Amino acid sequence: MTTNSNTPTDGPKPARPPIGARARSVASIALVFALLLALMVGCTESTTPDPDPDPDPDPDPTPKVSVALDEVASGFTSPLAVTNAGDGSDRLFVVERGGLVYVVDEGIVQATPYLDLSGELGSLTGEKGLLGLTFHPSFALNGRLFVHYVEGELGNGDLRTVLAELQADPPSASSVDVGTLAVLLRLEPAGEVHLGGHIAFGPSGNLHVALGDGSNASAAQDLTSPYGGLLRLDVDGAVVPSPPSDNPSFADVPGAYPYTWVYGLRNPWRFSFDAETGDLWIADVGEHAVEEIDVLPAGTPGGANYGWPFMEGNACFPPGTVCDPTAWTPPDFVYTHASGWGRSVTGGYVYRGSAIPGLVGSYVFGDFGSGALFVVPDGVEGSAPERLLETTYQIASFGVDEADEILVVDFTGGGIYRLAPSEP
Repeated sequence: MTTNSNTPTDGPKPARPPIGARARSVASIALVFALLLALMVGCTESTTPDPDPDPDPDPDPTPKVSVALDEVASGFTSPLAVTNAGDGSDRLFVVERGGLVYVVDEGIVQATPYLDLSGELGSLTGEKGLLGLTFHPSFALNGRLFVHYVEGELGNGDLRTVLAELQADPPSASSVDVGTLAVLLRLEPAGEVHLGGHIAFGPSGNLHVALGDGSNASAAQDLTSPYGGLLRLDVDGAVVPSPPSDNPSFADVPGAYPYTWVYGLRNPWRFSFDAETGDLWIADVGEHAVEEIDVLPAGTPGGANYGWPFMEGNACFPPGTVCDPTAWTPPDFVYTHASGWGRSVTGGYVYRGSAIPGLVGSYVFGDFGSGALFVVPDGVEGSAPERLLETTYQIASFGVDEADEILVVDFTGGGIYRLAPSEP
């Protein structure tokens, strides 16, 4: 999510206010202060001023659809994700950075955690913690779920990002035994930031894993490294995991990592698949000037190289460098830090719900730094994103419920909100 600083220290869990209240953003000096000190995007070691790329125009300030955010649940400590199990239960699962997962059932937050992985984590420095959770497409039958977390300490030499599987028995169980945890991948990053973390199944039934460059920019162009892109794994074969047969082979690169699907990304902070078309949307956090959105249409072969660290968005990097942008896959949409629209993109979802008809088919995303929500209108190929809604939230993630309505996660405030039509 962030690029250069520690995530705010977790404090005491606040009391949970009543469910269902209409959320209205209230300015908070403390929130802005915490954001600027702890989570602003852009590497502090770089002092080069923002370039003035002449890339795609910055987002149109005029919203075409009027929306609001309805509170679903609150009182969480540093929530990073929310998802559903696709099992018909309508339960929501909220992931806290510290390793706890809570169930929200019919608007009520269950008192006992659904899953407690706090004992598996290292300290919560940098961007470490429990970063991702997803459920197998056949979870209602097999009870399989998957997590992505960070264990160990950099100074001890045992820092690792871990992809693991657990078992809910039965699938409708109110909690999961951590004793069922089975590690699938254990990978060694160079540092504690740019770890990505999101995991999700695609239309092919394969598991996708987002990994940033792991604090080593060159890893994003090193095909022998798992870092700096999206991995794609088959978790249903005789050997779990195994590379899907249609993963790119990179046959000309000895020792190429077999799970790499796309690469050349700096810190992919949330990706999603369009529930109707299967298109893959990836949000990649910029260094200090440009945020980008990449779209991989359904059926497109893997192997795309998005250019980091030679490109930041659609601008050559470092600023002032002469390069050939056509050597890499260009982003589909960008916005600049200089625009004032934000500094840390958070990927969202193509809206396929029914509550906001004017939004159907449009991609909704946000910015962690500014709290703004944006939309890429349906069918407007190559258009600039439009501003959708201003908030004071630190938007760590988006999710969807079983009705495909979009959910928003506020990292600092600890709330989960549902996108809804604005009241007249």
